[in-house]
Amino acid sequence: MPASLSVAEDIVRSMAKTALDNEQYFCQLDSVVGDGDFGYSLARGFEKVMEEFDSIDRTDVGTFLKKVGIIITSRCGGTSGPIWGTAFLRAGMAAGTRSELGTADVVAMLRAAFEGIQKRGGAALGDKTLLDALDPLITSFERELAAAAKPGAAFAAAAAAAKEAADKTSELVAKRGRAAYTGERSRGSPDAGAIAVTLMARDVSERCTATAAD
Repeated sequence: MPASLSVAEDIVRSMAKTALDNEQYFCQLDSVVGDGDFGYSLARGFEKVMEEFDSIDRTDVGTFLKKVGIIITSRCGGTSGPIWGTAFLRAGMAAGTRSELGTADVVAMLRAAFEGIQKRGGAALGDKTLLDALDPLITSFERELAAAAKPGAAFAAAAAAAKEAADKTSELVAKRGRAAYTGERSRGSPDAGAIAVTLMARDVSERCTATAAD
């Protein structure tokens, strides 16, 4: 199996575990200003991915990620399916049919995922969404790589940047989704989607570090 495909599998497994392990926590965060079903919806999507994991097409990284995106889109309820599914679909499209991916390719995939989410949801930075954590993650990762950091260290720094940004969403007023209807009441609690990005990035970083050490 090409190394890049193996890494992609590990990342999806890690993200799925994070979604399932934090289902209740994500629901609690979402219930402050939303309808409280974010954790449930996200968990059901990744749960289905893991149920079908062994049968997902592995022709190349791009095909694998696009299939994951299709499963999430069809299984997640509410807006979570289209948003998170689009992220995987766009990342898969950016990967194309290449069997091996370099760090520049990974950055391009993350940028494609960001742009896909932004276009699908109509959100902008500062609207208190997962984009407010995803953009700093990508920017930090790219900057660290440009400074000659090793990929693992670069992503660890990126995960830390995402956490800092996600925590700061507590200061923002929601402008998208159900939370937008609460206006100023949405200030004071972090965005559930941004926190999900943060925890997934942290867990992916730890998993990759552990794998590299084996």
